[in-house]
Amino acid sequence: MFLQHLAEYARQRAGNRVVADVRIGLCYTAALLDDGSAGVAYTFKESVPHGCDVFQGVRPISGKSAFETFVYLSSPNVLERAVGIAAANAVINKPHEALIAGDILEVLNLQTHDRVGMVGLFAPLVSPLKKLVKDVLIFEKGRKELPEIYAEETAYELLPTCSIAIITATTLINNTLYRLLEACKNCCDIALVGATTPFAPEIFKPFGITLLSGILITNPHGILRQVSEGGGMGSFKGFISKVNLRIK
Repeated sequence: MFLQHLAEYARQRAGNRVVADVRIGLCYTAALLDDGSAGVAYTFKESVPHGCDVFQGVRPISGKSAFETFVYLSSPNVLERAVGIAAANAVINKPHEALIAGDILEVLNLQTHDRVGMVGLFAPLVSPLKKLVKDVLIFEKGRKELPEIYAEETAYELLPTCSIAIITATTLINNTLYRLLEACKNCCDIALVGATTPFAPEIFKPFGITLLSGILITNPHGILRQVSEGGGMGSFKGFISKVNLRIK
């Protein structure tokens, strides 16, 4: 559902842009357009098919129109969907006056009585959040290094008890976002978060999302190098700026 909307949204804004380069890294996938714009999306490496060729789509991707790459957004393959989102983000995520620079915690409406549900572990946020709110529940697959972490499948049961939701934008890639949003019916603030986030408020507002928190890429070639070398958000510093978009 969301990726179909994203494909149409990006097509309306792509113009004659051409994909100049694509990097499929171990942590992120990046797309560079001919105007120098770049976008990234998370790589679900654990879901990559076995074999010598892991990208099943038609190659080369470089040289295709950006418009053509958006067909990957409807692919059943998570790697192809990541390429499609990275290309869409390269088209969509541009500087504009509505963007608020800074960390997500600076723009979330947090109260001391809040219970925050975090889908996907955003480790740097956990300690500051615990000082600001009553409870933090984290839903993550295969991680138990913190007592606040619950199995990912419990999110559908426990999110209705939360007043704030922070949801990783990787849920766009694995098609779990819609069901998670249904579980957030009692949340007064719902944020879609991470480098994969498309700044497309028209897509997300009808589903109750109130905040988009992601990145603008300030050094596209630096990001491509980091992605190629297996880097993730920890190595993106100096090549991006963190920004937020409040959906009204």
